Amino acid sequence: MVLERVWKSLLLIATLSLIGLLVLQLGFVTPPWAEERAEVRVLEADTGDELAVIDAEVADTRAERYTGLSDHDSLADGEGMLFVHSSEGERTYVMREMDFDIDIIFVDADREITSIEEARAPETDEDGEDLEHTGQAQYVLEVPRGYADGMGIEPGDVIEIEYR
Repeated sequence: MVLERVWKSLLLIATLSLIGLLVLQLGFVTPPWAEERAEVRVLEADTGDELAVIDAEVADTRAERYTGLSDHDSLADGEGMLFVHSSEGERTYVMREMDFDIDIIFVDADREITSIEEARAPETDEDGEDLEHTGQAQYVLEVPRGYADGMGIEPGDVIEIEYR
C-alpha cells in the first residue's frame, strides 16, 4: 500500500516534469532565467569603431519570435528587437500584422552581419505573410526602416550583445 503510493507520486512528479520541459522547449512560456532586454552594439568591421547602440527587446522563445514586433505601434531610432535562435541557419522573417517598416539585420553565429533587408509593412489588403525576408543567421535584429543605412551599418560589421 505504501509502496503503491510512493510509486504513484513518483510517476506524477515525472509526468509533470516532462510536461514542464516540453512547455519550455516549445516556447509557450518564457523561462524565468531568460533575459528580457539587451544592449546591442554594432561595430565597424575594419576599425572596430562603434556605429550604433540599440536598446533591444529579446525574443528568444518560439512564441516571442512568432509575435515579434507585430504588437508594437512603432520603434524609435536606437530601439529594436533581437531574435535569438539556438543555432545558425537560414531564417525567414515575415511582416505579419506589422504597422510600420523596418530593417531586418541577419547576424551569424560569430555575430557578423550577413545581410540587411528593408522590409515594408503590409498594405491594408495584405496580411504580411507573403512579405518574406530570408538570411543566414543565429541572431536577427529588427530596427526602424532606414536606421541601418543612416548609421552606416553594412554586411561584414559585427555586433556585441550585453543582456540585461
